[in-house]
Amino acid sequence: MIEKQAGNGSRKRPGFTSKKSKRGAEAAGGRPSLLRHPVFGRTFAAYGIAVFGDWFDAIAIQVLIGYRWQASPLEMAMVPVCMALPGILLGSAAGAAADRLNRLKLMRLCDLLTVFATIGILLVPNIYSLLPLIALRAALGVFNVPAQQALTRRVVDEEQLVDASSLNGLAGQLSRIAGPLAGAGVLALLSPQACILVNAGARLLSYGILKTVPPEADPQTDPAAKSYSGADSAEQSGSAPGKRRTLWGELLEGWSFVRRTRILLHLLAFALCGMLVIQMIDFQFISLFRTIAPSSETAIGWLLAASGASAALTAAANLRFAPLRRQGYAVKLGGSYILIGLSVLLLGLLAPGASIAAILGIGLLLGAGNGLFMITFNYALQKETPAAMTGRVFGIQHTLLSLVMIAAPPLGGLSVQHFGAGSVFEAAGWTILLLGTAGFVFGRSIWKPAAGISRN
Repeated sequence: MIEKQAGNGSRKRPGFTSKKSKRGAEAAGGRPSLLRHPVFGRTFAAYGIAVFGDWFDAIAIQVLIGYRWQASPLEMAMVPVCMALPGILLGSAAGAAADRLNRLKLMRLCDLLTVFATIGILLVPNIYSLLPLIALRAALGVFNVPAQQALTRRVVDEEQLVDASSLNGLAGQLSRIAGPLAGAGVLALLSPQACILVNAGARLLSYGILKTVPPEADPQTDPAAKSYSGADSAEQSGSAPGKRRTLWGELLEGWSFVRRTRILLHLLAFALCGMLVIQMIDFQFISLFRTIAPSSETAIGWLLAASGASAALTAAANLRFAPLRRQGYAVKLGGSYILIGLSVLLLGLLAPGASIAAILGIGLLLGAGNGLFMITFNYALQKETPAAMTGRVFGIQHTLLSLVMIAAPPLGGLSVQHFGAGSVFEAAGWTILLLGTAGFVFGRSIWKPAAGISRN
């Protein structure tokens, strides 16, 4: 069963936990602080700085495309397609690489190459020159995310996985507050290119922090990676114990594991159904805001900032309040889609010239749903996956999401061109709202804790 296998990842990890730290945690009456963890604390700081940079120039790139270059909805839809294509081509391989290679070196290399790709964006004159660099940055992210998740799963104890997920979520959502607000300020005073340059600097700083992580934090040879469930996995995979498997063999093993783990299948299916609708409109917010606030390039920044504030509060509440932590997948995942659907519906109903107060209110609702979904879904994938399989499972999830992002954004762009942004947002809001309600009502049956690996 999943619970038993996942427990294999919570054994003591040499060099990362001391008796002194445990006594200090017990004396404090709680769990040891993850922020003081010699590995997680530094990778967390690097992650937070990198995400801040991404959000700092995200609004600048959208404003550059939508307001300065006046791109059509279909042209804007090509940006998420270029971001998704590397995930389809490389997602599973990146997950397997995260389980085979030194994760720290992989994350450092991705940060360093992202710096050069971001600087390259400064030189492009139009959207068609921008798309290849967007694809390159996305390809680097495909390798970075599974490596980070696999390293977190390796160095963080089982009982602190929810804290790790909440802290990562909190950092991401706080970046959604500070990034758009700071980016909007720089955008008003300087230019989108200045915001992009800040992102390059943030990635360089992230690389520097990762360089301070001790090499022994992630040795090249990881004994836990030999199998995902000890001797039992050798029997299930048909490989002899101790035999070194090929990259292709590990890729197939990852897909086989997901296929036979019913709770993972249900988690991925629910997430992807919602993402199919969300990705139709995700890069059409500029199209909507050109109608709602045609003369304000920074109005979307207020929405993103409010959304980030609410999501950060949600992450903090999940970290601090036991009643919220104890809620099951049905309440959290179903409830998150209900909040997201309602906020998207309200955005579609906004009239031209809508007040900043209305935009902020909807942003708070949207952020609460986003924060709740992101934290719960990432935690669920980690919880239901053994440590040695984490990279592959997150790589598979990235591949599936990338497939959705190939199909959904062009469909959304065509829909906006034919029916208008408001109508498309209304329809998307109702669809996500109904999906969330179904998850909330029937989720206890869909995500039973006992629904582990199918032995059939």
